[in-house]
Amino acid sequence: MTISKELLDELLKGCERPEDLLGDAGLMKELKIRLMERMLGAELTAHLGYEDGKDAPPNQPNRRNGTTSKRLKGQDGEVPISVPRDRDGSFEPELVKKGQTRIDGMDDKIIGLYAAGLTVRDIRAHLEDVYGLQVSPDLISRVTDAVLDEVREWQSRALDRMYPIVIFDALRVKIRDADSRMVKNKAVYVALGVNRDGLREVLGLWIADNEGVKFWLSVMNELKNRGLQDVLIAVVDGLKGFPEAITAAFPEAAVQTCIVHLVRHSLNFCAWKDRKAVAVDLRAIYGAATADQAAAQLDAFEQKWAGKYASIAPAWRRAWQEVIPFFAFDPAIRKIIYTTNAIESLNRVIRKSIKTRGSFPTDDEATKLIYLAIRNFEKDGRNVREWFAARNQFAIMFDERFNA
Repeated sequence: MTISKELLDELLKGCERPEDLLGDAGLMKELKIRLMERMLGAELTAHLGYEDGKDAPPNQPNRRNGTTSKRLKGQDGEVPISVPRDRDGSFEPELVKKGQTRIDGMDDKIIGLYAAGLTVRDIRAHLEDVYGLQVSPDLISRVTDAVLDEVREWQSRALDRMYPIVIFDALRVKIRDADSRMVKNKAVYVALGVNRDGLREVLGLWIADNEGVKFWLSVMNELKNRGLQDVLIAVVDGLKGFPEAITAAFPEAAVQTCIVHLVRHSLNFCAWKDRKAVAVDLRAIYGAATADQAAAQLDAFEQKWAGKYASIAPAWRRAWQEVIPFFAFDPAIRKIIYTTNAIESLNRVIRKSIKTRGSFPTDDEATKLIYLAIRNFEKDGRNVREWFAARNQFAIMFDERFNA
C-alpha cells in the first residue's frame, strides 16, 4: 500500500515539534486510534450487512447500537478506543477481541522480559518506566502461565525415529517444595539430540527430586512413546541408574560417559600447580588410538600420580565400561561426543536465565523459564560443526540402523 505525498502533507499539517508527531497526544497515537476504530466499524458493517448511516435491510433485525469505550495497553501507553456494538450482542470483532486489554505484542514483551530472567516485580517496574503502563502481577502471571500450554505441546511432540547422538545432562535449581515449603536443590534433566542431518534438538526436560533406574526408565519410555525407536550413542555424566534404564529401553545403544566431565571431576582433586601436568597425562588416556592403549596409559597415570592424587585413577576405572566405547569411534565422532559443546552452550543459556533468581516458588515456574531459555537456544543456530565427516562414519559403522 502506497500513501500519497498529498495525504502525508495533509496529515502533517500543524506538526511543528517532535512531540506533535510522537508525543502522548501526537499524530501517530491519534492516527492509530482512528484507524483501529475505522477497522472495527468495517468489521461491524460486514457483520450487519449495511453501511454506517444507511438503512438496514428489511429482513435485518439487528442494528448498530452505539459504542463502548475501552482502554488498551500497548507500547504507546494506554490507548482509548471506541468499539462499536450491535443490539443483540452477536458482533465478535477480530481486531480487538472481547475481553482483550493489550495490543502491540505486549504479551510477547512480557514473555521476553520473563525469559531474560526478570521477576514479576522487575517486569512491572520496566513496563511502567518504559511504557508508562501499570500492569498487575496477576496479569503478568497469566501471560507467562500461557507458556505452560506451549511447554506441554513441546514436551509431547513427535520425535524422529532415530538420533545418532543423545546427550543427557543435569543442572541444579533451587525450588520451593510444595509440601514442606522448604527450598530444595532439585535436578533439571535435559536431553539434547543430534539428528541424522546434524541439527541439535532438545528432546525434553524433566524436574525430579531423585534420580534412579525407575525415573530414567520412565524418561526412556516417554521418548519411545513419542516415536523414538533407536539411539546410536547416549552420552551421560554419571547419572544414577541411567545405563541400566537406557539399555533396557534401547538395547543396542552405546552408553558413553562424558569425557569432559570426567576430566573436570579429576582436576577438582588437584592442586592448582599440578592441574596442567595432570590434564596432559589424562589426555594421553582419552587420546589413545585403542582401548588397550588407553588402559596402558591409565596404568602409567596411576603409577605416576597415585601417591599424590590416589582417587583419580579409581574414578576412571569405575567408569571404564562407559569410557571404552569412545575408542571404537573415528576421530570425527570422538570430537563431537568428547567436547559436548552443544550441551555446554545450552547449559550456559539456561544458567544465564536463572542466575538472577534466588529460587523458584514451584516446579512450573522453573519449567517456564528453562523452556524459554531452550527456545532461545534453538533460535541461535542448531548445526553441529563438521557433521559431514561424522555422518559418513555413522553411515558406515551403524549401516542399517543409521539409514533405516
